[in-house]
Amino acid sequence: MKINGLDKSSKLKSKKQIEKLFLEGKQVQKFPLKMIYLAVEEDRKPLMKAAFAVPKRKVRLATRRNRIKRLLRESYRLQQYTYFNKITTSYDVLFLYLGNEKTTYQKLAPKMERLLQLFVEKVSK
Repeated sequence: MKINGLDKSSKLKSKKQIEKLFLEGKQVQKFPLKMIYLAVEEDRKPLMKAAFAVPKRKVRLATRRNRIKRLLRESYRLQQYTYFNKITTSYDVLFLYLGNEKTTYQKLAPKMERLLQLFVEKVSK
């Protein structure tokens, strides 16, 4: 695993796990981002498996949706180790973009940082 990377093993791809996330998961929100998370019983090497979604209903053009997903992945990738070094439980997480308009990394990164802070605070209680 790379030091500051988001490799294949840390991506959430299972449809069953994503469906379970939506049904049983808890959430934290900091507009325009929402994080749905669920503690996982199994002990695994990457403690966090993440997925990123931008609803087609909110952002119609596929190129814009893909750009926003890339920005979400990058902001998560750069900040994940800052917040998740303290966590010992494995989690599946899904990041949803709730905004309607295009965004930039400079607008998205502080929101992701605050969202991750809220998550760590909620989980550590």
